[in-house]
Amino acid sequence: MARATSTARTRRATLAAAVATVALLAGCAGPSSNKTIFVTVTPDATVAPADKGAVPEPTVPATWPLTGVATDEVAERPAMSVKIENSRQARPQTGLGDADVVFEEMVEGGITRFNAVFHSSVPATLGPIRSLRPMDAAISAPFGGLFVFSGGQARFVNQVAATGLTMLSHDGGDAGFYRTSDRVAPHNVYGDTETFLRAGAGEGPPEQQFRFARTAEQATALDGEPARSVAIAFPAADPSWSWDGDVWQRSETGQPATTTDGGRITAVNVVVLRVQVRDTGAHDPGGNPVPETVLTGSGSAIVLTGGHQVEATWSKSEVGSVLELTTADDAPVLLAPGNTWVELVPVSGSSVSVS
Repeated sequence: MARATSTARTRRATLAAAVATVALLAGCAGPSSNKTIFVTVTPDATVAPADKGAVPEPTVPATWPLTGVATDEVAERPAMSVKIENSRQARPQTGLGDADVVFEEMVEGGITRFNAVFHSSVPATLGPIRSLRPMDAAISAPFGGLFVFSGGQARFVNQVAATGLTMLSHDGGDAGFYRTSDRVAPHNVYGDTETFLRAGAGEGPPEQQFRFARTAEQATALDGEPARSVAIAFPAADPSWSWDGDVWQRSETGQPATTTDGGRITAVNVVVLRVQVRDTGAHDPGGNPVPETVLTGSGSAIVLTGGHQVEATWSKSEVGSVLELTTADDAPVLLAPGNTWVELVPVSGSSVSVS
């Protein structure tokens, strides 16, 4: 308190001296002088400036974790991984175009099947829904939430269940599944997503998986070589993607790939991973060996965004780890905001051609 009183006295003394100086100068000018006397009084250095408030923190816009697209609010619902069939009898599928991320995996006989992950947009109906495969544990574990499938061999079902995902199975009698009359079994199992999501009530949104640029123009692949199409040859499937100036459009064996509810299947990002495949020792009902895509470790990749491509490396240390994409100089690959299709292409017996 003594220090504060001393400071106040000093301020009063300084002000009094300034007033006295004004009076003295005015007297020297004389009563007939027309001169204006200006006196600058320097404020006491101990006087604190007015508090203008703290600089506000910059506002970081919310984005959907699986697409990087800006949103006012992220929905408090879990991710939902759904096994979608891709045989000729299953096309066109329903709801597939709404997925945030789709993984295309090779199954027995060299055909492919989809593991489609939904979060930012969830269609009312999905299908045809089919059985899981051994690589689905490593695909879906990082997303958390729900895993929707029609059935599967107990060994592989247990592998997925061990990741902690909430399992919803048609063969297990869970609610939300039904068969349609316009297709023959086993290609006619569909699902009601509202019912599925009720099973995940209380579970929060997934963690971010890929890294996204703020704008499409800042995506890593835009610094790479131009690319207009990519053709993939699995042993018994021939998907391809073509750049139309806005998005990548999917084709199956040269024909446009479509859905019953959304038209042409498109992607903002197409990520091609070259992967090892091993024999699980299991067989499907037809006697075909069941292969497993090895989705841990690392390998080469091609990332296609905005009509350009960049070579990259993929890595995943554990089943539950997030898939990482890095460039040749070990920088993270930034995708454009939007949906992503991941092609899991075996290093042997399959090929990738970009032009």
